[in-house]
Amino acid sequence: MSARYNTHRQLFGTPFWHEGNALYWEMFLYDKGFHASPEDRIGALFWRMHRSARIIFSMNFHLGKMTPEQAVQFLVDTVNFERANAEGEVRRSFSGDYSPLYQIAYMIGGLQHRALHKELVASGKMTERAFHDAILQGGPQPIAMIRARLANKPLTRQGLAPWRFADDLPPPIPYPSRPR
Repeated sequence: MSARYNTHRQLFGTPFWHEGNALYWEMFLYDKGFHASPEDRIGALFWRMHRSARIIFSMNFHLGKMTPEQAVQFLVDTVNFERANAEGEVRRSFSGDYSPLYQIAYMIGGLQHRALHKELVASGKMTERAFHDAILQGGPQPIAMIRARLANKPLTRQGLAPWRFADDLPPPIPYPSRPR
């Protein structure tokens, strides 16, 4: 859809929108029970833990609180990565291709998408289909701008009103217990 709608917005792509939307979908599918087997659920949770660890070591490195060697050890100790995988992950993160806020940006973007879904879909103001189509057709832009567009929030010269999206995050949906 990005190639068909609002292509001019590709200039404004950020991990808040691109990666945040991808992470939102991972959480959305997890909440909907898409991961049918215990192995699938453990795998999804492992990748969620991996992303959280990325945020921790990236922020600590950029704040001068962790060396690359400490980041590797952190992944080995915390996420149970094999050392070679941890080294590759750290090298990838610090190669200069990513901004210091990249790792936290996709998590914040994913959480903003989630809060917006709760505000517009869970409340009955939009259907699932209309919500997801509107986000993809709107193209890359700050999530607060998506909210303003979809919720008909007025824009003023002073800018967008503050959005305390974390207050609106839905609680995680527990899986129903399955027969053994």
